[in-house]
Amino acid sequence: MARVVKVFRTLRNHWKKSTFAVCVLSYGGHWLYGKHCDSVLLREACIEARAFGHQLIGPQENLKKAMVILNPAACNGKANALFEKNAAPILHLAGVEVKIVKTDYEGQAKKLMEFMDQTDMLIIAGGDGTLQEVITGLLRRVDEETFSKIPIGFIPLGYSNSLSQSLHLVSDNKVQHITSATLSILKGETVPLDVLQIKSEKEQPVFALLGLRWGAFRDVASSISKYWYLGPLKTRAAHWFSSLKWPQSHQASLSYLAPVPRPPDLPTEIPPRPSLLYRIYHRLHKYWNPPIEEPTKEPEPERWESKDISTLELTVSTHNKNPARRREDDSMVITLDSDSLTVGQFINEGTKKALNPMEFTEDASQIEASAASLNLPEEGAGFYDIDNEEYEAMSVEVRLLPRKLKFFCSAERREQLAQAQ
Repeated sequence: MARVVKVFRTLRNHWKKSTFAVCVLSYGGHWLYGKHCDSVLLREACIEARAFGHQLIGPQENLKKAMVILNPAACNGKANALFEKNAAPILHLAGVEVKIVKTDYEGQAKKLMEFMDQTDMLIIAGGDGTLQEVITGLLRRVDEETFSKIPIGFIPLGYSNSLSQSLHLVSDNKVQHITSATLSILKGETVPLDVLQIKSEKEQPVFALLGLRWGAFRDVASSISKYWYLGPLKTRAAHWFSSLKWPQSHQASLSYLAPVPRPPDLPTEIPPRPSLLYRIYHRLHKYWNPPIEEPTKEPEPERWESKDISTLELTVSTHNKNPARRREDDSMVITLDSDSLTVGQFINEGTKKALNPMEFTEDASQIEASAASLNLPEEGAGFYDIDNEEYEAMSVEVRLLPRKLKFFCSAERREQLAQAQ
């Protein structure tokens, strides 16, 4: 008992050192526990992947080939280590022949797509920027009709991974997020995603999976990092400093086409082949009664609707946020945020948009369209955000390419989105 009293007396007399030691031990214990949980998650994922590797293949079959486009600079230079530790073991244990191509500089992924050979699957390991570069390079190819049919997997390793929320289960644990995304590639379930083709007269087309932003909220979001010294107040401070140049409305001329009815989905199961007698009868019937050729109909001219707009921000977005949603039309959404907001509303709405860029204000108006043409003033147009990547703003034409690409998707996440519908 005396020894216990002595210990407590020592801790009381040296309370500063004792407090510091408790903090260090608590932090160390929490860090070690987190590492243990990560190793357990990785071990369970590797056991599940090994089951795919133990499956037998026929004598005439080859191992599945996967080409991985890895951006080592993503996540502040940690992407390479995250991939090698959490994703690569799962792919190798599953018996996939992996070819890893690492990018060295910004924009290299677009050029690499020009020389890509045929593969069973394409895996993009990085963030929104890497994803947007690979998709743009892939769809710029002359033979893009063939290569766009290759299923694509996305392993979220970047600072921003906006598309990952539509494909994989959302998790704050980085290891769990990466392993679940890699396992969804092995399971093979895919979902079709729309693509936006953004084309100007001066540049080659750029392709986006999420959307395009242009306006005041986008401009402020790009400057938030300058106020890092204000900590949690930096977002509101950036919007407050921006409001000193009030108003910030943007004027442009907008033309758009109405949505296109979505064709019915093709049956997934192949119907059984008819009997030989039925096929002989059918051919003879066509021979003696040939079908009457109908005259070709000239395509109707496109009916564009035009209007002059004044808005705080214009957003053109796809429906890829919920790819499980059933839609009657193929369309993209053009959102115009009202320019009649007060300064206080601008700061509040901008703070919300900084967390979710695709969130819209209450007074925003929306237009469903299959194509749009945006004519901007020649000077002072600012910049676009295309899938969170910055581009110089200019007059562009945006067209929807419905269900252009197939992405690997988690079955659990797809079910969640279907229920949320």
